[in-house]
Amino acid sequence: MTQAKPSFEPSTAELISRLSEQTSRLVRDEMRLARAEFSSTAKQGGLGVGLLGAGGVLAWFGVGALIATAIIALSLVLPAWAAALIVTALLFIVAGILALIGKKKVSALSPMPELTVRNVKQDIAEVKERTHHDHP
Repeated sequence: MTQAKPSFEPSTAELISRLSEQTSRLVRDEMRLARAEFSSTAKQGGLGVGLLGAGGVLAWFGVGALIATAIIALSLVLPAWAAALIVTALLFIVAGILALIGKKKVSALSPMPELTVRNVKQDIAEVKERTHHDHP
C-alpha cells in the first residue's frame, strides 16, 4: 500500500488568507507613511507661508513706523522728498527679499508623498516578481 507524502505547501485558502492579511498590513503601513510625509510637508509649507506673511507685515508696519524716523534723519542732509523716496525704496527692497525667500520655501515643497509613492512602486514590483517567479 502506498502512502501519500505529507504536503508542506499551504492550501489555496491559506494562501488567500495570508495575501489578505499581508495586503491589509501593507496598505495600513503605506497610509501611515503617507500621513507622516504629508504632516512634514504641511509644516514646511507653514514655515514658507509664515515667512511670506512676515515679509508683508514688515512692509506694512515698516512703512508706518520707520519711514518717519528715517525721513527726518535723512532730511538733515537731503531735501525731505528725496529722504522719503530713499527710505521707501529700502523698505520695499527688504520686503521683496523676505517675500522671495518665503516663495522659495513654498515652491520647494512637493505635493506628492514621494517616499510613499516610491515604496508602493517597489511593493508592486516585488508582487509582480513573486507572481512571475511562483507561476512560470
